Amino acid sequence: MKDARIDLCSGLALELFDPAPVGVAVSRGPDHRLVYTNAAFRAAFGDRPLNVPAHEAFADLAERDSYIAMLDRVILNGQQVNITEGRATMSFAGTGPQERFFNFSMSEIDLADGERGVLQVSVEVTEQIVASRWIDALSEERRRLLRRYRNLGRVGTQMLWVTGADGRVIEPSPGWQKVTGQSWEEFHGDGWLDVVHPDDRDETAESWAKAIGEVLPLWEHVHRIRLADGSYRHFSARAVPVHEDDRVVEWVGTCADIEQQWQQERYRELLGRASAATADITRLEEMLSALAHVIVPELADACGIYLLPESPDRPVGPPLVFRHVAGSVRPGLPGLPTGYEVTLGPESALVRAVRRRHVVRREFPRGAPPPDLRLAPGTSRWLVTAGATSVALVPVIVDGFVAALVTTATCGDRPAISEADVTLISQMLDHAHDALSGAMEFQRTQRVALALQRSLLAEPPFVPGLRIVARYRPSPAAAAVGGDWYDCFLLHDGTPVLTIGDVAGHDLPAAVTMGQIRTMLRGLAVDREEPPEEILRRLDKAMELLCEDQTATCVLARAERTETGRWRLNYSIAGHPPPLLVAPDGRGRFLDEPRSPLLGITKDLPRRGATEPLPPGSTLLLYTDGLVERRGEDLGIGLNRLRDHARSLAGEPLDVFCDELLARLVADGDDDIAMIALRTPLTAGERHPV
Repeated sequence: MKDARIDLCSGLALELFDPAPVGVAVSRGPDHRLVYTNAAFRAAFGDRPLNVPAHEAFADLAERDSYIAMLDRVILNGQQVNITEGRATMSFAGTGPQERFFNFSMSEIDLADGERGVLQVSVEVTEQIVASRWIDALSEERRRLLRRYRNLGRVGTQMLWVTGADGRVIEPSPGWQKVTGQSWEEFHGDGWLDVVHPDDRDETAESWAKAIGEVLPLWEHVHRIRLADGSYRHFSARAVPVHEDDRVVEWVGTCADIEQQWQQERYRELLGRASAATADITRLEEMLSALAHVIVPELADACGIYLLPESPDRPVGPPLVFRHVAGSVRPGLPGLPTGYEVTLGPESALVRAVRRRHVVRREFPRGAPPPDLRLAPGTSRWLVTAGATSVALVPVIVDGFVAALVTTATCGDRPAISEADVTLISQMLDHAHDALSGAMEFQRTQRVALALQRSLLAEPPFVPGLRIVARYRPSPAAAAVGGDWYDCFLLHDGTPVLTIGDVAGHDLPAAVTMGQIRTMLRGLAVDREEPPEEILRRLDKAMELLCEDQTATCVLARAERTETGRWRLNYSIAGHPPPLLVAPDGRGRFLDEPRSPLLGITKDLPRRGATEPLPPGSTLLLYTDGLVERRGEDLGIGLNRLRDHARSLAGEPLDVFCDELLARLVADGDDDIAMIALRTPLTAGERHPV
């Protein structure tokens, strides 16, 4: 572990340092190549490779850069370096980094070959440093504890307390008495639990008992404590056991007021929950309901949310119509009235909150709301029955106008809704503004689309000898409005034309395109009394110019009376589910002979048509795919299901036939549905079939 060829300029070999009780190392040259280490040095610093630069030999030394800088100072300037309690953090075999302390010196020496080097002498003092620090820390802790007890009487909201090994209070605490108002007689033993909030008391007692039983090194718990003025604030309690001869003799603890910190964390949590609750919801009512369930029970015992007429339709002055759309009540309280509309005048606090765009907050004796609140009658009765003590009415401003009103209430012993709670509710609503605005815009669009759709779905005309019934059911999912339509009108000679179709899409553009196609089809059918397949061919050509990149399905049919007084169907299908024909005896089959591609994908290609007799008393059903399609299911299964139900209803009046089909087949569907049914008379002379 040494280089015998290296001697001092005096002619002495470096081996003379081998028995030295202190660590000795010699480096040479400006790169400080290590040329010698004795046994004491190796014991302290580990084996180090010789004849390599210092930055390689001490690569694991955390303080390597400062170590080399000191070597540079000696070799370049001849300056001696002395360090007391210097730290060296190194890695040893089988261990991670270890921190050790040394007193060492560095001085210049001349080597026998005329090159300069650095002599390093070191003594490890780690044990002394650690012991000294431990003694200092223990002394400081004792001094701190003494200072704490000397100043006990002058402590403000910081409360110190001492219990025996069994966890029962054994010494008075002036700080506790000052904050809580409890006397020593009330405080000692387990009396301190009496000022812990009733809702937190059992959990606090259980946690403290566990700490005592398991002798936890640190007990930490957050709970509410009743102050001398009767209010509650959140405190963080911490306690540690005091040991003597390996046994616990007492516990020393503190309580610190963390109300502000707790409120800030609570606000962040609730704002996050409100954002998460509205993230993936598009329906306005569902979004408001999600917000109500965040507010209850965290901020209030009950919450009701009302929608107001949108600004263009809202009257300038009272009264106002409030539509209840969402609500939530804490378990154990009576249920709130739901799903109603109420008209209120200027004397109502609800109207005042909307008109002034300000929060209305009122406190009152339990179950005795002031008469001037004038809420909805059912809500006023609920406040009395539930023992309410406060209400807050918070306007919801979306895109510049009050779109909704959030009403909250507290009951029983719960503190009244505070201004801070109202501020938090307002912040939650502000965070949800974009989501609410989007939901309201979506709702407006859907309402316009549905109104447009319904305006085009007129009642079928009266046709002597036939019974015609139509039905339309919008989608139950997300208020989606599709492009389904039906139509029934008479040609110049009185021949009834039946048509049904579906434009791709579930939005306002789909509904608009549906209206355009329906109008074009009616015009083409009336203009020239051509076969249905020819009319669909011309419609396809018109769509190429007027409804570019839009596709649709359609069935176009004429119910024609033959010379014998019977009825027949002249029809064509463009990519639509086939009509269903059901005989009076329940036999049913699909009319799928003249099938052609859907509209909007061909270029003026010929289309197919067919003629089918309509037996006396038979029922013809045209329908859209929402009646038969189910997600993940083969269409054939849905068609068979429709046929089976239609056969079982063949003897029912046509109105009942249609209503029952909707009731039986729509339960699992999520698409809109249009259907039109025609029934022929049982005999040639019958003019009003059922």
